[in-house]
Amino acid sequence: MKKNLQKILPILSLSLIFFVVCLFVFLFLNREININKKIFEDNEVKWQEEAERRERIRLLNNSIKKIETEKDLFETHFAQSSNIVPFLDMMESLGEKVGAKTEVTLVDIPKEGNILVIEMKVLGSFEKIYKFLLLLENSPYKLEIVSVDISKQNIWEASLKIKLLSFMQ
Repeated sequence: MKKNLQKILPILSLSLIFFVVCLFVFLFLNREININKKIFEDNEVKWQEEAERRERIRLLNNSIKKIETEKDLFETHFAQSSNIVPFLDMMESLGEKVGAKTEVTLVDIPKEGNILVIEMKVLGSFEKIYKFLLLLENSPYKLEIVSVDISKQNIWEASLKIKLLSFMQ
């Protein structure tokens, strides 16, 4: 029996040493895997936060673009006292669109409030003056036509007095 024990003892001790080494390797690898898993989870959280931040930025940019178009539309509806030139240019361009000659003869800002009074002359055929009035009626500005005097001498002539109601001082 002692002989058998002497044969088994070195194999058993070698097996035990191999088992202990494998156990330490297993524990080391398990610890490294857990550390890498924690690093991966932290990086994934950071990546998700960055992705959400980029999505918020994209949505904000889209909102800004939408607001810009609405702001431009809003500004085309209202004329400001600091810059009424675009409004006057629009009035004259309406005449050019129909082939009539337009001339602004008076621009006045009364003390009574946020209105602008414009007097202008339109020269052309009756049809052109009528088309001018239609375009004026459909302009983006809120207008009130105070008076219209259409007469024919050599050519049709319309004298208009218009109040710009969508005027901001």
